[in-house]
Amino acid sequence: MNKIGYGILCVLATCAASLAQAQPLVATRYADFDRYVLALSWQTGFCQSLHAEKRPEPDECRLQKEQADKTHFLTVHGLWPSLPKSVAARGVDERRWVRYGCASRPIPNAPEVRASRKCDAEETGLSLEMAAKLSDVMPGAGGNSCLDRYEYARHGVCFGFDPDAWFGTMVRMNHEVKASPVGTFLAANYGKTVSRSEMTAAVEKAWGKNAAKSLALRCDGNPAWLTEIQFTLKASTINAPLSKSSFVPQPHPGNCGSTFTLDAVGYD
Repeated sequence: MNKIGYGILCVLATCAASLAQAQPLVATRYADFDRYVLALSWQTGFCQSLHAEKRPEPDECRLQKEQADKTHFLTVHGLWPSLPKSVAARGVDERRWVRYGCASRPIPNAPEVRASRKCDAEETGLSLEMAAKLSDVMPGAGGNSCLDRYEYARHGVCFGFDPDAWFGTMVRMNHEVKASPVGTFLAANYGKTVSRSEMTAAVEKAWGKNAAKSLALRCDGNPAWLTEIQFTLKASTINAPLSKSSFVPQPHPGNCGSTFTLDAVGYD
């Protein structure tokens, strides 16, 4: 893609962002954290992993259909704040925080919701407008899957995030990644086996070397298929469009090996 074409896509992504997020994301409690992890699922790989492990398939997998725009399959999993200093000071370590999030004891001490019973979580309070936008990029939102309720209970409610702002931030960044060279790479290689170095090169083309160092890739199966892409982001830049200054290097690149498959709709 030439620079003019990429520039047009960036403008379109910015417009989508402004439509998706009407207000800035602000933590009103436990705000002394410095990073977020943006988790994006490769939905076809996620569904393939459930099928291969003979686990119950949610409606969004069972009813999945081909799409002309292959970036459609890059979906939202969550946006996870790192361990706040004020929570760590009360004896909560990284391991406990990753496992329990907002339900960590002694604080934030929010009600715990199990992944196997996501719909036990309280309603998020999303507006109907934002719920509609979220359903386009988070197939497990609403319905019988309740991924949005589970994610908010685990990673959002204890920070006092306005739910429209929190989910709107995810919608915006999902559009930005799809409109970047990363989205172009994923669409061009849909159903193919790719190398980790090729994926890294697409991230570097989009946002530079720091972005590549922030990248974690999750895979499942043998041979492996991609299930999730994670970026570590500076908390201070969360309300700005993704740029070279948004990303934080992290030491855990994920479990994907040197090659993996961008799984297509349907099961092997």
